[in-house]
Amino acid sequence: MPARAVRGMSAPPEVVFNTATDPDRASAWLPEPLRGDGSPAAEINGEELRARWGDGGDDWSAEIRVEPADSGGARIQLDLADGSAGAGPDQLADEALTNLAREVADNLQAG
Repeated sequence: MPARAVRGMSAPPEVVFNTATDPDRASAWLPEPLRGDGSPAAEINGEELRARWGDGGDDWSAEIRVEPADSGGARIQLDLADGSAGAGPDQLADEALTNLAREVADNLQAG
């Protein structure tokens, strides 16, 4: 069963989604088995602000959904399947969203 983490961010949903799906930034926030070779997510639905990554097998996967929140911010939900069956998938999902928040902040400061 996938771990789920939910977080709010003060950035606009489109900025969060574009940062999350940018292949150059994905390696900074996705868990290592999903980072790939800099190629884009396996599935991207820009209209729904939803994307999915996989490791090419059935072991690791991540799906992110970004929705509008109050005051122009965003609500991010990450479902993460940890193929290692090890302890801590919930912690890994939380860490991934913390890293994504850092990337979003860096993206906003750079732009």
